[in-house]
Amino acid sequence: MATRTRRPDRRQEPLSRERIVSAAVELLDTVGEGGLTFRALAERLATGPGAIYWHVTGKSGLLAAATDAVVSTALAGDETDATPQEAIRVLALGLFDAIDDHPWVGTQLARTPSQPPILQVFERIGRQVQALQVPEAAQFTAASALLHYILGVAGQNAANARTCPPDTDRTEFLDTVATAWTELDPDQYVFTRNVAGQLREHDDRAEFVAGIDLILTGITAHQWSGTTQPRGQRPAGADHPRPGPQGGASG
Repeated sequence: MATRTRRPDRRQEPLSRERIVSAAVELLDTVGEGGLTFRALAERLATGPGAIYWHVTGKSGLLAAATDAVVSTALAGDETDATPQEAIRVLALGLFDAIDDHPWVGTQLARTPSQPPILQVFERIGRQVQALQVPEAAQFTAASALLHYILGVAGQNAANARTCPPDTDRTEFLDTVATAWTELDPDQYVFTRNVAGQLREHDDRAEFVAGIDLILTGITAHQWSGTTQPRGQRPAGADHPRPGPQGGASG
């Protein structure tokens, strides 16, 4: 008597866009963008590829939806009582951790500069830049500097992690690299040799936040050329008339 092959259990809950996107995020975390196919997603959801197409039109739309889901979660914090600096730090760390957990997100954000996920981030940063009273003519520059630093460092951190084998010991890895730095040509690599010990002991998140603080300090202290400085940021004496050539007030 022939033995019947047991079919996999069918899904128990209705298929929805939210379930599809959640499963896509899990699949992307496991196999990366190259492994995200509608066939693989259908197997994970115990359904047919055709059912998924009712909710998502194609792979690009699926990647966009998955990216949007991760970014929206990272930006979900309450900023009501936070200072602009605190809000930017929280936002930046949220994205840093999200990209660290989902390395493919950094790649997707870099590829889709005009899509909702990246625009959400830019909008949130921009509002805090406005709250810092940066002159309007300089707000794009300030927000862009923060955005590019956050995505660049977070993306590079995630890329570094992906290039190492899963069982890599971070302490041993950094010790190896730091040792190699100390053995560089002392005439050609003076600075690199000097900071080798800091590389060995550094914390990625702490260094990331330190960079955010450096940018914020520059934004608030910068004397914006050709713009009107907010009163709290003007140099001392800026509200008083300057003496003219003969010691009187200049006109």
